[in-house]
This record gives sequence, structure tokens and C-alpha cells, in this order.
Amino acid sequence: MAMKKGIKQLLEEANKRIKTVSVDEAMKMHGRDDVVFVDIRDVRELERDGMITGATHAPRGMLEFWVDPDSPYFRSNLNDESKQYLLYCASAWRSALATDRLTEMGMENVSHIEGGLTGWKKAGGPVQERPKKD
Repeated sequence: MAMKKGIKQLLEEANKRIKTVSVDEAMKMHGRDDVVFVDIRDVRELERDGMITGATHAPRGMLEFWVDPDSPYFRSNLNDESKQYLLYCASAWRSALATDRLTEMGMENVSHIEGGLTGWKKAGGPVQERPKKD
């Protein structure tokens, strides 16, 4: 079946509308109290590849529900106007689409990391194992 709009077009359109932060810029922001790194990858990816040190996990499938105050799944740590949210995935594809969606929902303090976790690791950014649940 032919797609009306393929992933390449979706990504191209999203990347025109959203803010992308370079890995170098993200590294300078890492550790700041007003910046939240949000890993949107699947839990199996976190277990296999680790995650940016100090990042919060919000799986892609729940992201919109967790940021919306009207959702029964709302998590206030993902929607604080005093914070800047930096989303990332493995390669910056899912994070581009997720950033676009959150921007569409009205979040102005959201962007994503160019190159995702792959770019972060190549640049020597700190990575930790997935925190264990109690």
C-alpha cells in the first residue's frame, strides 16, 4: 500500500517546525536544574544501551498522556514551565516527531537532541544504566 505521507516527509516537516539542539549545546545544558533530559525510547533500549545520566524516562507511547494536565496519567515533572525539556531517542527520529507533537499541544519549552543517544555517546556524553525500580 502506498503511503500518502512517508516517514521521510513527516520528519522533514517536523524538523522545520521544531527546535533541535546540537549535542555540544546539550552537553553544556546537562546537569542544569532548569533542564530535563527526557528519554522516549522503549524500556528494552534503556536496558540494552543505558541512558543519558540523570535523564527521565517517558516512553513514546505515553508521552502525550504524561504531559497533559487533563490526562489521568499526568506527571507534573514533565510539564513545568520553568524547565526546558530535551527529548531524545536513539537517532533523533522519534524525538523529532514527539517534539513536534508536544509543540502542537502547546509546549514551548521543548526541543530535541540532534543525533539522539547515538550522537551523545559518540561525543563522549555521560551515560548510566537504567535505574532499577524499587
